[in-house]
Amino acid sequence: MELDAFAWGSRTLIVGILNVTPDSFAGDGVIDVQGAVTAAEQMVVDGADIIDVGGESTRPGFEPVTRETELERVVPVIEGAVAGLPETPVSVDTTKPEVALAAFEAGASMLNDTNGLQGDPALADVAAARDAWVIAMHNQRRRPAATDPVAATLDGFRESLDIAIQHGISQERVILDPGFGFGWELVENAEILRRLSELRVLRRPILVGMSRKRMTGEQFGWGVEQRLEGSAAVTALAVANGADLVRVHDVAEMTRVVRMADDIVRQ
Repeated sequence: MELDAFAWGSRTLIVGILNVTPDSFAGDGVIDVQGAVTAAEQMVVDGADIIDVGGESTRPGFEPVTRETELERVVPVIEGAVAGLPETPVSVDTTKPEVALAAFEAGASMLNDTNGLQGDPALADVAAARDAWVIAMHNQRRRPAATDPVAATLDGFRESLDIAIQHGISQERVILDPGFGFGWELVENAEILRRLSELRVLRRPILVGMSRKRMTGEQFGWGVEQRLEGSAAVTALAVANGADLVRVHDVAEMTRVVRMADDIVRQ
């Protein structure tokens, strides 16, 4: 599927999460290359439109990994996924320019940056040079407390879009992610989800990534392994409130949720 030709708003895209790290918060990390490639292929069978490969956990309190470790984890998996899934866009989830460059050389066509291009400026240069699509996430973790989480998210989005343009990335190739769980309290996550449609003022596709996160069940005492139904609920609400993409662990189940929600919302 070519994102350049995709009719945004016609349906919700499914982004399958492929963590190749042993310390994923969701406990879904796949370490061996063939196992990871097989998992990617199954995600596409189950309904994924995009595969997002990450080699460094971003869970609260995560331990950063070296550039070399991240390269060793993601590059062989991306090569295998691109070879086995030539019609499926592959994204690299990284904040390191060197990892992004190697991922693009291995066949990735998207960058998922949890710093929203506001970290190492070289990362934006790498994406621009490859004319890559960019998922720019708003990251609240190192920012002052916000009185209005939606306004703060919009401010962060505008900063990311300005950086993209300054570095030669077309605004038309930027997808925006509110960064659920990245510095927000549960009530703030819920408010952003309820008001998700307000983020569409910037006229860019919105990606929602809440799969298995705290807001999908921690308030009820549900552990990560018990959050399938909670993830389904927030996914359906995200579609109803205007999400263009949802980033999920449980691809088969969330594909059915999204198709049902789309059938109601986008008729």
